[in-house]
Amino acid sequence: MWKWLKRGVLAFIVLVLAYQLWIFAHIWWWVDHNPSTSAFMEERLDIMQDTNPDAELRHQWVPYAQISSNLKRALVAAEDAKFLSHDGFDWEGIQTAYEKNLKKGRIVAGGSTISQQLAKNLFLSSQRTPWRKLEEAIITVMLEQMMSKRRILEIYLNSIEWGNGIFGAEAAARHYYHTSASRLSASQAARLAAMVPNPRYYDTHRNDRWLARKTGIILARMNQAVIPR
Repeated sequence: MWKWLKRGVLAFIVLVLAYQLWIFAHIWWWVDHNPSTSAFMEERLDIMQDTNPDAELRHQWVPYAQISSNLKRALVAAEDAKFLSHDGFDWEGIQTAYEKNLKKGRIVAGGSTISQQLAKNLFLSSQRTPWRKLEEAIITVMLEQMMSKRRILEIYLNSIEWGNGIFGAEAAARHYYHTSASRLSASQAARLAAMVPNPRYYDTHRNDRWLARKTGIILARMNQAVIPR
């Protein structure tokens, strides 16, 4: 019995290490090659095709230089003001989010950085489990050690969800404003950044008062946001 138990534990360790190596290889490749998809994109496509087999995602990769600085500043201001200074984790933000959630008795705030969000979107499912949070942390460390901040933000901008089946800055700019990601104005960028926490809802509730309020807050903070060059 103990012999089989040891073998089982060993096999589990080997599988875990193999999975980490698989992730490491993908991140290494994506340092200078663009991801064509992500785990979250594939999950959303499967859900969409359950009701419509012909459903497709709207997604078009655009280089960092061809994305408006307004959108970069808006996302940093909205999602991760300390993006350039932290090592992947905003410990103060995590503590603040924990205290807010504890006070409300439910999850009302998150402390995830852009790097953590990218780790989740690229590799993990949307299910909330302790294992997923641990894996997210491991992937975040890999991303921060292997990629520049500019590259992390570039992939994030091209893989983030902005509506039902809409992924990336270019698809979002064309869907909402009939323009390219390079031509987004400050107010348009702030509104897109405000949609990030619940993009499918805001896609169908574009006159939501909270969305308008959050857009104004982000717009006021954008000038202080520092982005990679």
